[in-house]
Amino acid sequence: MSSAVDEAGTPPLRERVYAVLRDDVVNGDIGAGTRLTEPKLAARFGISRTPVREALGRLVADGLLQREEDYGYSVVVPDLAGVRDLWEVRIAVELRGIDRCRENPGTVHDAGALRAELARWHRMLEEPPAAGPGFVLEDERFHSTLLAASGNPELVAVLADVHRRIRRVRMNDYVLPGRVEAAVAEHVAVAEAVLAGRLDTARHLLHQHMGASLEIVTERAGRALLATDTRDRRRGPATLDVRTSRDSPR
Repeated sequence: MSSAVDEAGTPPLRERVYAVLRDDVVNGDIGAGTRLTEPKLAARFGISRTPVREALGRLVADGLLQREEDYGYSVVVPDLAGVRDLWEVRIAVELRGIDRCRENPGTVHDAGALRAELARWHRMLEEPPAAGPGFVLEDERFHSTLLAASGNPELVAVLADVHRRIRRVRMNDYVLPGRVEAAVAEHVAVAEAVLAGRLDTARHLLHQHMGASLEIVTERAGRALLATDTRDRRRGPATLDVRTSRDSPR
């Protein structure tokens, strides 16, 4: 999420709407059968349609919502086979970033970019972020920065597309106890190994972090998808005007 704030130090309205809708989708408060429309959402939040439209556009870009052919938006429902295939691509692309530096002594990681990123994660070690779906964006930033530091922007572009397409499933992972703290520690270990020039170790740690076994990844993704499907079914018939217990942005 953007860190932009208005003069009063409050995130812009579109950011607040985006955050509420994103959490509603990931937490299952907006089910797979729900049709979202700009007029209904604008009425829900008591605001104009412009910030709603901007928030919906971001959610489409995130891979969480899709535009319907006739009218409105609906939740993207990933399938397990597709998630598995994309995760395999993710692993291959990220490990390639390490390998291109291991295989060619003339190719080195951007140490300045990695040190700046590592500093952020050291601060998170001291004060771990709260568990929640939004942490996936922090996680994506680390992986994108690490890959970009290896010097191939085309690999980064591929990873960005994979991130967008598996984001909804991965968000469910970070609501589980201990997952955020584990990810923070693993990121620090990977970045420190790269900066120390221990690329074999860094590759091993990165592979373990992402899921050295696709069977483990599939099991984790399957649990997340099952949890999402269970929440959707428990909600019962969907309505257009979906509300949550949180206060609406004003």
